Amino acid sequence: MQTRLKEWFLSNWLYGNGYTSTNISSTAPAHELPDLYEATVAELQDGLDSNRFSSVDLVKAYIGRIEEVNLKGPALRAVLEINPVAVEQASQLDKERRSNRKRGPLHGIPLLLKIRIGLTVTLSPADEASVRLKSYAVGMRTTAGSFALQDSIPPKDAGVVTKLREAGAVILGKANLSEFGQFRSHKLTGGWSALGGQGTNAYYPNGDTCGSSSGSAVAVSIGLCALALGTDTTGSITFPASRNNIVGIKPTVGLTSRAGGTSLTLDSILVFAHIKILVVPISSHQDTVGPLTRSVTDAAILLSAIAGPDPNDNATSSQPFPLPKYIDALDPNSLAGKRIGVPRKVFIDSETHPVIIAAFEDSLEIMRKMGAIIVDPADLPSADDLIKNGWMDEELICLVDFKIDINKYLSELKESPSGVRTLEDLIEFIEGHPDLEQPRGYEDQSVFLESNNTAGYNAELLEILERKTRLSGEQGIDAVLSKYNLDALVAPHSTFQAAASANAGYPMIQVPLGFFPDDTLPAALDDGPTFYPAPGTPFGISFFASAWSEYHLLGMAYAFEQKTQTRLKRRAYTKAIPSTQL
Repeated sequence: MQTRLKEWFLSNWLYGNGYTSTNISSTAPAHELPDLYEATVAELQDGLDSNRFSSVDLVKAYIGRIEEVNLKGPALRAVLEINPVAVEQASQLDKERRSNRKRGPLHGIPLLLKIRIGLTVTLSPADEASVRLKSYAVGMRTTAGSFALQDSIPPKDAGVVTKLREAGAVILGKANLSEFGQFRSHKLTGGWSALGGQGTNAYYPNGDTCGSSSGSAVAVSIGLCALALGTDTTGSITFPASRNNIVGIKPTVGLTSRAGGTSLTLDSILVFAHIKILVVPISSHQDTVGPLTRSVTDAAILLSAIAGPDPNDNATSSQPFPLPKYIDALDPNSLAGKRIGVPRKVFIDSETHPVIIAAFEDSLEIMRKMGAIIVDPADLPSADDLIKNGWMDEELICLVDFKIDINKYLSELKESPSGVRTLEDLIEFIEGHPDLEQPRGYEDQSVFLESNNTAGYNAELLEILERKTRLSGEQGIDAVLSKYNLDALVAPHSTFQAAASANAGYPMIQVPLGFFPDDTLPAALDDGPTFYPAPGTPFGISFFASAWSEYHLLGMAYAFEQKTQTRLKRRAYTKAIPSTQL
């Protein structure tokens, strides 16, 4: 029963709007059209500007590609919903282009949103026509992957959605994820949600996607969309980017809006108390929204579109002004003369796989040949304390934050037909609907239960919050950069450095590094349904530094990407590659 209901839900929302891969009109010869598996924003804009195809053609082509592999064939389960008015919106944007009213580099470009990112009310047909240009996602849901929020309506669009709308992007649909950002339980397999089912990797059948922005990453990796947005609390953008052979940016907390509100200061520690949280939250101290793309160039374009102050999110008030044009950072010589530190304890102590270590050592030699000065080792002065306390401190703070923030979010929903208005309600809904929310192997919600047992901040918890931020930031990343006069740190992607950047609220950029060899023995994760490592599974490299360093990190990541071209060295497995094109 549960499987049939989920299949109906996905089919109804994905394909019930009459959009198929047929009737994709274009008069241009095939050789003049970009391959959607790898197409860049620049290539798409060139085709749109030269009238070789339209935004309507693009939307229909991407929907056709989704149809091929999302529920059929390899059943990757990357996409949860298609925007029911995506074609109409693309048509209007085509009219604007023909009238010389192009809004910018994202005009008419289809992208996916992680389903944690807020979109508002379903409109009646009579009202829809009058506001269609203002609402690029009429009728879409913000569920975090749970039936508990299936028909809930947030009070307004998230701030990043407003910026995308103004930039002329087409919201193609919403991507699957690890339910509630993989915060319901650490025992649940990455890429699974009750609504979306178990997502899998496009590089190995039933391969692990990592999470929690799993659907966004998988969709980008094989061209089910041009671009996607994810959210990150601790690695939820960078881990899926690494596992799916794409680029991911976890911005500084406050560079992109979560559409929150005010703040208060307790003992000099900033504690966010949002008026309207419009991205389903985990921790207001760590949550951020960022790009998932196939190239650093496209990541820079998308980051520029969503970055900037938002009066509804007080964290954005601390960002430098004016923000730089991130595309200007992209110089293939950006690594020349840069001092790059290697925090060995970060990945040696986290038991990074020998295959990844070997590829990383090769990458250091590549950077040396590009003119970078490699400082190795350059360990965080606080590394031992972070290894001892950092992960536990972060977990405790997230447990406290989640109860505060999710209660705030749920209480302010415009509508919640399930009646879920608190974390306790959410727990009861899951327990009361085991056929929907707790299929075999996915029963656990222990993290929710732990969070519900917290009682807000007290002096001891505020001290822990201050400690975890200080050890990761001032006495961690900042200290090692200062000690060795470094421009950035670099490491193979692992839990430890993702946690350090997350605790400090600092940025990280993830780019492809390599793939596991074909003779790798597939390993089932925790006896679950997905495998990692496995033959051909991708992995990545992280560039990270202090707050607001995105511009410089983009330059270095771009130079490395252009030199190595790792993404192009291996494609997804054959059945996971859609054949639909423009």
